[in-house]
Amino acid sequence: MIRHFGHIVLTVANIDRAVSFYQTVLKMEPVSFGENQKAVRFGQQKINFQRLGQELRNHAMEGAGDVCLMTDWPMDEVVAHLKSCQVTILEGPVSKSGAQGPIQSVYFNDPDNNLIEVSVYVPDVE
Repeated sequence: MIRHFGHIVLTVANIDRAVSFYQTVLKMEPVSFGENQKAVRFGQQKINFQRLGQELRNHAMEGAGDVCLMTDWPMDEVVAHLKSCQVTILEGPVSKSGAQGPIQSVYFNDPDNNLIEVSVYVPDVE
């Protein structure tokens, strides 16, 4: 029935700052749509940004998001890239269980305190 996310929405204090962070740190492509709406795209997925206080329906709070993003980069390269972007790693790399098997993950916050997890699948060694 469900194949993938069409998009998710994160509530942020400053949309341009959020777009810049996701473009620089997570290598996502910035896109604009509608009337002055901004998002970032990666693969077939999209993250839309809404400014705090401008929510149409859900009255979301800044920093309420928690997103896991899958990468094909080796975890040591992910960590090195995050450090080069002056991103503070909150936890990791740590071993976790992903939707399709074992993963290694690192956790950090975006500029609006949304929790971001970047994960890579690892071979299941038994």
